[in-house]
This record gives sequence, C-alpha cells and structure tokens, in this order.
Amino acid sequence: MNSKTWKVKAAGMRTTVLALMALMALGGMSSIASAQGLPRQAVLPLSVAEKAAVAAMDKCVAGGYKVSVAVVDRSGNLKVLLRDDGAGPHTVDSSSRKAYTSASLRRPTEHLAQLMVKFPSIQGLGDMNDKILILGGGLPIEIQGEVVGGIGVGGAPGVHLDEACATAGVQAIGGEMKGIPAP
Repeated sequence: MNSKTWKVKAAGMRTTVLALMALMALGGMSSIASAQGLPRQAVLPLSVAEKAAVAAMDKCVAGGYKVSVAVVDRSGNLKVLLRDDGAGPHTVDSSSRKAYTSASLRRPTEHLAQLMVKFPSIQGLGDMNDKILILGGGLPIEIQGEVVGGIGVGGAPGVHLDEACATAGVQAIGGEMKGIPAP
C-alpha cells in the first residue's frame, strides 16, 4: 500500500469514527431528554439529618434522659445514629425502628399506636416486617410537603418524652409537623 492510499484510508476511518461518535452523542442526547421527564424526589442531606439528631439529643439530655436518636432517609435507611453515654442497649434498636416506621408509614408512631387501639383491624401494621415498631417516639420528617425521612428517639421514661425530643429535632431543621395529632 502506498502512502497516498494509506492517507485516503486513514481519512475514511476518521470520518467513520467521527460519524459514529456523532450518532452516539445523538443517542445520548435523546437519553438525557427522556431522563428529564423522570420524577424527582427531595433528599434528606446528611448535614440536615445530623442537625435534627443533635437537637433531639440535646432536648433529651436537658431533661436528664439517656437515649438514642436515629434519623433515616425516606426509604428507611439509617443516616445518623447517636447513643448517649449510659443509654440502654435496647435504645439503639428502638430508635432506629421508630424512625424507620415513621418514614415508611409517613405517620408519627404514637399516632399509629393510638389508631391500632381504636381500630383493632389494623393491628397487622405492626407485623409487616421486623423493622416496624409502633411505639411513640418516631416522627416523619416532612419538608415542603414531602416526607424525606424519619426520626426516632428511644430511652426516655415515657413515649411522650421520646416524642418531645423527636419533635425538637424536626423543628430544628424547619420540618413541618403535619400528621401529628393535637393533644
């Protein structure tokens, strides 16, 4: 093959490669265009989850309660877990399960417990999976009308105190208190 033939073939290959790249780019553009129609969901940032957990812990510490505080994302995945010195070992599990339950069912866990007493036919809620704990102290974290996570507190001497600490956590991040029944 002489040098002139080589240059023509090389130029042809470059043209083919450029054409393929252009087609790939166009295909990618249609994928991007179609992705823009996908639903969007708000995410609970780690920094916000930490702020909520610390505020809840501070409220409980001020009351003299040794607790654990858990914050989960909208899917119930743990984002933050704080355990105070001297908090019982069970508080880690109870706070995590309360946070999971409130995020999953989009309701305060105390409200769910009251509903189960009032309507025995829904008692199966507590048996849906082993992460559910229907015991006061868990609140959904709702921001701008969308549940983005849950917070759970376990270990205070009464579920009303667990819930008060969780409420302090939600309020610290500007979360909405929808879904919490009036006392």
